Amino acid sequence: MKGKMKVAVMEGIGKMGFEERDIPSPKADEVLVKLDYVGICGSDLHYYETGAIGDYVVKPPFVLGHEPGGVVVEVGEDVRHLKVGDRVALEPGKTCGHCEFCKQGKYNLCPDVVFFATPPVDGVFQEYVAHEANLCFKLPENVSTLEGALIEPLAVGFHAAIQGDAHLGQKAVVMGAGCIGLVTMMALKARGVSEVYVVDIMEKRLNKALELGADGVINGAKENVEERALKLTEGRGMDLVVETAGTEMTTRQAIRIARKGSNIVLVGYSKTGEMSLPMSLVLDKELTFKTVFRYRHIYPMAIDAVAGGKVNLKGIVTDIFPLEEVQKAMDYSVNNKADIVKAVIRISEE
Repeated sequence: MKGKMKVAVMEGIGKMGFEERDIPSPKADEVLVKLDYVGICGSDLHYYETGAIGDYVVKPPFVLGHEPGGVVVEVGEDVRHLKVGDRVALEPGKTCGHCEFCKQGKYNLCPDVVFFATPPVDGVFQEYVAHEANLCFKLPENVSTLEGALIEPLAVGFHAAIQGDAHLGQKAVVMGAGCIGLVTMMALKARGVSEVYVVDIMEKRLNKALELGADGVINGAKENVEERALKLTEGRGMDLVVETAGTEMTTRQAIRIARKGSNIVLVGYSKTGEMSLPMSLVLDKELTFKTVFRYRHIYPMAIDAVAGGKVNLKGIVTDIFPLEEVQKAMDYSVNNKADIVKAVIRISEE
């Protein structure tokens, strides 16, 4: 497909603009996707606010966005499983396929991954993208491209649930009711966990957790998290704790409320990257820590969960902005974190 497309670019810290670029041509193993929706992730906001995450530094003009859903409009000559008109969710990381991690199936740990919106790789706040066909997953008729865009954060939640060995009969707690906390809660429920509770200090987010299926919530600003968790479990402690807030306080709470011999899954990144934790208690309880870096082999399962009604992805969307208002979308997301659960950029109508 020949022509030009509109691309939203980060021109500097706190500043968005637009460029016109050529519509890319798909390679033999790629498809060209006309994007409908792209989610705004916390990492997008962090790059927008500070210009860097660790060693990944933005060099403007840079394209943000790595949570896309859209429609196939052109197919590479070697692609057989997709056709023009298919609606797809795009997994944003292309790996080498040859390193020890890829060969072990742990491709999310590939050191040579090319991932949308991770400098220097541009993201997809734009109208079209050419992407490897094997990383484009066809959506069932009853799953929208809006939901397709949100399969990416849901995949993180399912990976966390799998890392924690979530299963029927457990009582679990999710620390944090942001987007990742909420999709993790829904992933735990989808995997059969009997009771899932959510901890946060923002009432609006806790209400959203209840709306989406949490069995109960704990407001850490108003009640003692440890006392409530022990009461809910008759003093045993929680069978599984997933920490998504990324704070030292919530990680310490996770250790204290976890049942002896149980799993704690760490998902949230702390701002400093370092924490001081009660390790004597960790050893006394013989706790197992599991951690999460993105996801692997999750998209088909996540799409099935949405198609089967086990996960209400549309329910986490609180704000939708057209591409033309990307500056407003980013500023609003930065300045209203207490009110926004998930904001999405609408590139075009589905």
